[in-house]
Amino acid sequence: MARQLDEQMAGRFPVGQRLRVLDVGMGQGTQALRLARIGHQVTGLEQDARMVAAARESLSTEPEGIRERVRIIEGDGRDTGVHFLPGSFDVVLCHGVLMYVEEPDPLLAGLARMLAPGGLLSLLVRNGDALAMRPGLAGDWAGALGAFDTTAYRNRLGLDVRADRLGTLTRTLAGIGAPLQAWYGVRVFTDTAADGAQVPDDVEALLTVEERAGRTDPYRGVAALLHLCGVRG
Repeated sequence: MARQLDEQMAGRFPVGQRLRVLDVGMGQGTQALRLARIGHQVTGLEQDARMVAAARESLSTEPEGIRERVRIIEGDGRDTGVHFLPGSFDVVLCHGVLMYVEEPDPLLAGLARMLAPGGLLSLLVRNGDALAMRPGLAGDWAGALGAFDTTAYRNRLGLDVRADRLGTLTRTLAGIGAPLQAWYGVRVFTDTAADGAQVPDDVEALLTVEERAGRTDPYRGVAALLHLCGVRG
């Protein structure tokens, strides 16, 4: 996903430009720190106090120049208008968040308002068009059959959450003024890997295959996750 994001950023902004990035639901700060290391100014917004603490701990180990480029705020992603002025960011990330939001449209509209003209909105969501893949590949035929006609599912943490369909999000992005420009699949072949599985020796080959599948039909359509990129008009 990081490679996909870098591709979209490189195609839309001048080389070397220091971008203003908002990471909504930043978690432990993996993407925020990565982008700060390559020179961008990053603001992370996260409501889970444990994740905020983890992100701050990770940030504390970085060189001063990188620490100065990261701002961490504890708060709800649905309240971006409370913290920031419209048009304040060149890039807005919202990765792995929408599945926990029952009504995502207001959140998405708020994220779009944070973008400057030409700004990039990057979403990572559970693929509602492929919910039957994981149980089906595991031989759970009842679970697979029940997944065809729903966007609700239980994740690996045991939480009841929701997925998003590509067609629905495409219409939503158009409606909030950040129409879809590109989309990718994420975890096409690796979704059934066990949690905590050891990183294989041929990880670069694995990533190359996943990256190729994530941009190629029909494989990307059955990925566990979808990475959608919209651009503010």
